[in-house]
Amino acid sequence: MYRENYINSLRAEMVAMVEENLTPVAKEYGYSEVPLESTIKWRPMVLILGNYSSGKSTLINEFLGADIQAIGQAPTDDSFTIITYDDDADDNAEVHVTQERDGKYLLNDPDYPFEILKKHGQRFSAHFRLKKVNSPFLKNLALIDTPGMLDSITERDRGYDYQEVIGDMAQLADLVLVLFDPHKAGTVRESHTSLRETIATRTFEDRVLFVLNRIDECASLTDLLQVYGTLCWNLSQITGRKDIPSILLTYSLRAAKNSNIRTEERDFLYNLENQRLKLKNSILDAPRYRLDNLATFVETHAERLDHFLEAIYSYRKRLRGFRFRFGLIGLIFSLIGGAAAVFAGASAGFLGGLYDPLAIGAGSAAAVLCLIFWMLVPMRYFKSVFHRNYLKNIDRLISLDTQTRQDSWLAVRDLTYRYLKKTNGKFSLRNVKQQYTAVHRVFTEGTREIRKALNELANIKFTEAAQPAAHGDPLEEKTSDPSQHQRPGLSPLDSAT
Repeated sequence: MYRENYINSLRAEMVAMVEENLTPVAKEYGYSEVPLESTIKWRPMVLILGNYSSGKSTLINEFLGADIQAIGQAPTDDSFTIITYDDDADDNAEVHVTQERDGKYLLNDPDYPFEILKKHGQRFSAHFRLKKVNSPFLKNLALIDTPGMLDSITERDRGYDYQEVIGDMAQLADLVLVLFDPHKAGTVRESHTSLRETIATRTFEDRVLFVLNRIDECASLTDLLQVYGTLCWNLSQITGRKDIPSILLTYSLRAAKNSNIRTEERDFLYNLENQRLKLKNSILDAPRYRLDNLATFVETHAERLDHFLEAIYSYRKRLRGFRFRFGLIGLIFSLIGGAAAVFAGASAGFLGGLYDPLAIGAGSAAAVLCLIFWMLVPMRYFKSVFHRNYLKNIDRLISLDTQTRQDSWLAVRDLTYRYLKKTNGKFSLRNVKQQYTAVHRVFTEGTREIRKALNELANIKFTEAAQPAAHGDPLEEKTSDPSQHQRPGLSPLDSAT
């Protein structure tokens, strides 16, 4: 219980950190069209992908303990289905779907993080839905079932860009399961594209888990090993990795009992129960993945916005320095012009001596005219030259001495270019400085506090969190180190510092 409260508290604080410090900057400068926290404030999500016969729906029904998703040998469901817990449902009732909502509801309800999917259009929203289920398995997470991947289908056939939808959902998900079945240990075209291009570029490798499902349909251990070897080879070719990616083996007990295959004749299945348990625990551990992913989310966007603000702040400071130096030159030029006018007028006899009021007035007027001319013509010209030079060599605005900074800068380089070109350098230096200070504090201090809090969480074991203390507060965790207890009144980030 202590661990769960710690996780929820830490997650809420990270969302608040993003909402208060990063989102205002992101929306003001066009870094994001929607609030950054809108994609992370909801519960942890597990995205389930696979060929049409890989048993996605069957596995989901196994976890939920009821026939929630339609199953069959042929493609049975062409929708993206969000399956989440119904907080108002009776836990003691038989597991069932308590509520269903369509895609338009999901895409427009601010309580859900799917606003970014609006761009995929009405054809997609017609294949997007929500199911609320009273299964205890979903209390701390949500599952996303997806249409089965096919071999001969195009974007025109689906009516929306399937790969783009998969990419956006992979960014939202905390864990991505990619399922295969023994009958298609290879990959069809859509799954090949998803693994090779979409998922590889839209999420992190450690969030992807490969699963060989329906292993109860293998006739023998030898048959299973052949299938496993084939899948390993295919995945190594697709992912381009020299090492063989980890693959978990599983099947549905519920489906096996309803089939003609007698699992008791598959002795090897007994020795693979740990694989089924590992997969289930990996999914149930989605809340912890969410914390790691949130930490990475905050670090990534804070660093990118930090570099963006650093670049435009650097530009504005250099422009201010340029204007000061050029203005000083203009002042000197105007003084020289005024003095020359007085001297020329005195020499020609139009003016009196150098100290004559008429001469001083004429000289001042000439100096002012020279200064106005300088500001309107040479100053504007050389300022435009300055602006063009920095747009052409925009990488000079910040230091790129490490590969990490180069990678982060690359993500906001075009945004910086567009903003400077759009504003022509006319924006408030003071405002940018304040924003840069706030974002830089999140990037340096805030992310460090988050990682410290996550280290504290790593010391809280499931068994310890589940056992109440022998005396005192029943929610207090039993640990050998008193320093691991969170002090009353402090948040996880406070206690980490």
